[in-house]
Amino acid sequence: MPTYQYACTECGHAFDQFQSFSEASLTECPECSGKLRKVFSAAGVVFKGSGFYRTDSRSGSGSTNSNTSDSSSSSTSSPAPAAASSSSD
Repeated sequence: MPTYQYACTECGHAFDQFQSFSEASLTECPECSGKLRKVFSAAGVVFKGSGFYRTDSRSGSGSTNSNTSDSSSSSTSSPAPAAASSSSD
């Protein structure tokens, strides 16, 4: 069950409440019977490791491994356009 944070608009009393998704939101403060509001905050999720970027799952001609193994060609291998397109997300 998710935990929701509530704060009273009248007295400032703040508390957490376990509620299921199907339950209605609380509207009355248990301290002063004033109006409650839900408090929203940023989720504490951090993505680490490989697999979270668009370029991690790609293979083939765009990878830097294929460009470094062919050191004889010098006229057309330019990694700048690939870097510019991946940062536009």
